[in-house]
Amino acid sequence: MDAFLAIASKREVREYAATAIPDEVERRILDAGRLSGSSRNTQRWEFAVVSGGAQERLAETVYAPANVRDAALVVAIVGEAGSFDVGRCAQNMMLAAWNEGVGSCPNGIRDAEAAAAVCGGEVKVILSFGYPARPRDPDSRPAREWSERANRKPLDALVRRVT
Repeated sequence: MDAFLAIASKREVREYAATAIPDEVERRILDAGRLSGSSRNTQRWEFAVVSGGAQERLAETVYAPANVRDAALVVAIVGEAGSFDVGRCAQNMMLAAWNEGVGSCPNGIRDAEAAAAVCGGEVKVILSFGYPARPRDPDSRPAREWSERANRKPLDALVRRVT
């Protein structure tokens, strides 16, 4: 998939089909996080892949538990990485997932201490992944059209030139 098409067509997915994510797709998602740039290449993170009873316990630590409870893959980025590095890492994983047809959603953490207890360290973000319950075909329209349909401020409202 074209990178800009992936960016323009990606939307947060909160309702997942009951379809497992193949091991090789999971590995690509995780490897996309590993490949993210980080400050001085310190990579001050680990990726906790959470499943089973731990997934249920982790679901109770976020604002929308169903996002985590119903996901086929849950990844917590854990460690001392700064927010900028964590954001880059998370976005890499979510875009790599979308390239494979897998939807995703970052989840706000309501109870940081409980999340840390489940994942074994300070949780920076919890990502939920799964095939969308309502599939979307990125190739159904060009990136320009996806961009125009996005519920975002117009680009001209965000860009300011300073000379």
